[in-house]
Amino acid sequence: MRKKKVLFLCIHNSARSQMAEGFLRNFYGDKYEVYSAGSEPTMVNSFVVKAMVEIGIDISGYCSKSLDELGRTSFDYVVTICDKTKELLCPFYYGVKTDEISFPDPSKFEGTDEEILSKIRGVRDGIKHYIIKTFGS
Repeated sequence: MRKKKVLFLCIHNSARSQMAEGFLRNFYGDKYEVYSAGSEPTMVNSFVVKAMVEIGIDISGYCSKSLDELGRTSFDYVVTICDKTKELLCPFYYGVKTDEISFPDPSKFEGTDEEILSKIRGVRDGIKHYIIKTFGS
């Protein structure tokens, strides 16, 4: 059976979409071919890498990718993980099954390292719940 292709989109492809990619690959990689990208890629957030390692998922080798790098890859499912992404990117995937969710942007978190990491854990856990609920059946 062919794996379904899933794309997670977020503006910077630095945190939320990287976590979603990590969870789906780790939990259901036998069923899904997983991608993530953004319209303005930067670099993977080091706090996000740390938060994922805490729960046994290593995304330290992941890199932030541009939507352009995916070329003409066809997807079965496209998930936008922030409101701004939906507005900018979803028109390119007309006719593809899409889902729109939104989580706070970790690049906007302020405070001590521990305070930032604590907030990222909350986002991480929300994304984990979404992945299990949506793709686990």
